[in-house]
Amino acid sequence: MGATHALADGVTLFNAPGHYDGGTMLHWAAGADGHGALLTGDIIQVVPDRRFVSFMRSYPNLIPLNAATVRAIAAAVELYPYARIYGAWWDRIITHDAKSRVAASVDRYLRWIAEPAGD
Repeated sequence: MGATHALADGVTLFNAPGHYDGGTMLHWAAGADGHGALLTGDIIQVVPDRRFVSFMRSYPNLIPLNAATVRAIAAAVELYPYARIYGAWWDRIITHDAKSRVAASVDRYLRWIAEPAGD
């Protein structure tokens, strides 16, 4: 896992794998009324319906991340308690159950990239 840096009491910046080596996310322990919040940027991308997240190697070119990197992202955020995710864009917020939604999204993503192409 990547390096961590405490910015303040209960606020931790941590390096996470993703589409570039310097990617970071922030955990705010007091966020979501004390249940914890993640500020993920586009490492974990909140999708428009907000029930899921997704992962990309290159957003401009729509290249997905590989399975090993997605598993590493999941392992990095598993270390933190959180109920909310603030994504890279203003309207991309998962307001509750974010940890279970990330887990479900990881499973879904890994299933889809492992499936053979169909007609």
